[in-house]
Amino acid sequence: MSYRRTIPVEFNHCDPAGIVFYARYFEMTNSVCENFFAEVVGRSYAEVMAAGEGAPTARLEADFRLPSRLGDRLDWTLTVLRVGRSSLDLALTARVGAGDTRLEVRKTLVWIGRGGKPAAWPREMRARLEAAREHGDE
Repeated sequence: MSYRRTIPVEFNHCDPAGIVFYARYFEMTNSVCENFFAEVVGRSYAEVMAAGEGAPTARLEADFRLPSRLGDRLDWTLTVLRVGRSSLDLALTARVGAGDTRLEVRKTLVWIGRGGKPAAWPREMRARLEAAREHGDE
């Protein structure tokens, strides 16, 4: 299954020209990932951080296709591409409705254990990530 979330473009996302400032897109990708973890993976970022663990971004690659403007509603899709021992490769796409693609992102997260170093994904999280990957575009 692909995870979906809609984020409306607000004034705080835009530069003086009224288009989304590129760094705000990265905040949106983090928001989509954070909600994916809470709703699909079964652990919110708050729970993860409270346990002294984390899943920071290790790699981020973006293709900016078209500008998004104040008032647009960006429909985000997150797809799990690969689950490694301690890493996770994701694809995120933002579109306006069924219209044009605005942004395509490839993102790698790394699971950080309580010792502050990369560690294997916890069993339950790994199972949910694998299930999300296997169900791809349902």
